[in-house]
Amino acid sequence: MVLLDGDTLSLDDLVAVADRGAPVGLSAAARARVSASRAVVDRMAAGDAPVYGVNTGFGSFAETRIPRDQLARLQLNLLRSHAAGVGEPLPVRSVRASMALRANVLAKGFSGIRPETLDALIALLNHGVHPHVPSRGSVGASGDLAPLAHIALVLVGEGETWDGTQATPGAEALAGAGLGPVTLEAKEGLALINGTQVSTAVLALAVAGAERLARAADIAAALSIDALQGSMRPFDPRIHAARPFAGQGASAANLRRLLTGSAINAAHANCGRVQDAYSMRCAPQVHGAARDAATWVRQIATLEANAATDNPMVFAAEGDMVSGGNFHGAPIAMAADLLVIALAQLSTISERRSERLVNPALSGLPAFLVHDGGLQSGLMLAQVTAAALTSEIKTLAHPASVDTIPTSANKEDHVSMSMAAALKAARALTFATDVVAIEILCAAQALDLLAPLTTSPALAGVHAAVRAAVPTLVDDRPPAPDINRIHALIASGALEYAAGVVVN
Repeated sequence: MVLLDGDTLSLDDLVAVADRGAPVGLSAAARARVSASRAVVDRMAAGDAPVYGVNTGFGSFAETRIPRDQLARLQLNLLRSHAAGVGEPLPVRSVRASMALRANVLAKGFSGIRPETLDALIALLNHGVHPHVPSRGSVGASGDLAPLAHIALVLVGEGETWDGTQATPGAEALAGAGLGPVTLEAKEGLALINGTQVSTAVLALAVAGAERLARAADIAAALSIDALQGSMRPFDPRIHAARPFAGQGASAANLRRLLTGSAINAAHANCGRVQDAYSMRCAPQVHGAARDAATWVRQIATLEANAATDNPMVFAAEGDMVSGGNFHGAPIAMAADLLVIALAQLSTISERRSERLVNPALSGLPAFLVHDGGLQSGLMLAQVTAAALTSEIKTLAHPASVDTIPTSANKEDHVSMSMAAALKAARALTFATDVVAIEILCAAQALDLLAPLTTSPALAGVHAAVRAAVPTLVDDRPPAPDINRIHALIASGALEYAAGVVVN
């Protein structure tokens, strides 16, 4: 079980909840904090002083007082009016991560929600009741209002759920899971939707995937370098110690480990080539920069996963409620934009290695890695697909975080676009994984063409894993299924498991 306390949720925990269905619980200390903050809200709701979101309207209606007997209706109306999302639904894994993050933020005790409402949100997650959450509609301030409202609507027995293929009315899904709808009280609607948890969830899952892809990119580069009969000398540890970026050093170490013991490499030890192309000898520098960027993004996402992003915030020790701006998604937006840039770097250098593999003038191998060229086109169009995807990733690398557009009658006059940035990162990860999968497809084929020379023991394990899913290309066949199978090997971690020597 992943125990939520508002402070220690890791991205590995989040992935376990999102992808492996790990159950979620609430720590005793968190429950006590939630109860203490709720007492402050109850006292404020019973008083006459105006408190934003408790007895006032929202956004540009912040100056409008709401009668005491309408406070519960105010919260329900907030969810209904803010569930304005459109577009394709978020994947179930992203919704699960969003629900876990929102529960963790509420567990910090700054939001004023009732413990029983938080319990109901956790029960929704643990029973596999996943709201249908349209992917578009958030500008990242005041947080991800629209997508979080779609999640919260199911909690009150409205909205829809989504299993990846079919939508079900929220009330029906609750009943099917043996759960009942929640009747909201003062501030609870606002507590459920005010924060960055959806964009943070999408980014967190993307950076976890990007870190895995960086390891796969090292494997792909090693396969290509061996198949192109490149040198190991650029990966000499002395070179990388002299420029001690952590990511560069890790990537160079991976390449050394992966290439050690290659008979192909030994066969051209005295070939006379002085230097390899940048896409080969600069792989540690480029992959390493992407790794270091992902490390920073992970730090930001982890910090935000355990941060209070509500408004107003409840400070139980002082019995106070204070309006602020922690819901603003600027940190997530900028981190997501950097992640796309990192993925673009992994993609562009990978695509260049694929091009070298299929180009006989650069590889010394049969054109497009197939015999009977002309009759057979081989992997010609696989490389074209890599080029198309790489160019699209470049367009995604234009930052979303530099944009802003006023909303809510100019009350919200600077917004973050964190959701747009996070969605770009998720999309770029999918494309970049395909690009690296294409390089692996080409490199595995090139190694077959170099037989009887053999690669290193580590890369032989990778080659065997690839060949278990994708046979050697002899006669032309559609490459698309092959690319998809290698994509799955990367995304599941099976590729790095097969290598056995890859480090973070």
